[in-house]
Amino acid sequence: MPKKLLQGIVVSDKMQKTVVVEVERMKEHPKYKRRFKVHKKYKAHDENGEYHMGDKVVIEETKPISKDKTWIVIRKI
Repeated sequence: MPKKLLQGIVVSDKMQKTVVVEVERMKEHPKYKRRFKVHKKYKAHDENGEYHMGDKVVIEETKPISKDKTWIVIRKI
C-alpha cells in the first residue's frame, strides 16, 4: 500500500526536530451540499531543522516516531 502524501503550511517550528504542519482540505456537507474548508494539524519529523514557519511542505506517512509523530517532511514546495 502506498504511503499517504499531504501538502500543508508549517505553523510552528519551536520544537527540536519537529514541525507542526497545518493541512487544509475541502469537505462537502452531506445534506446541504455546501463546501467548506477543514484544517488539521500534524506533527512531522524534521531531522535537520531546515523548515520554518510559513514554508509550504509535503509530508509523508511513516512508522510511528513518537507518541504524536507519524509523519516526516519530504520536501519544500
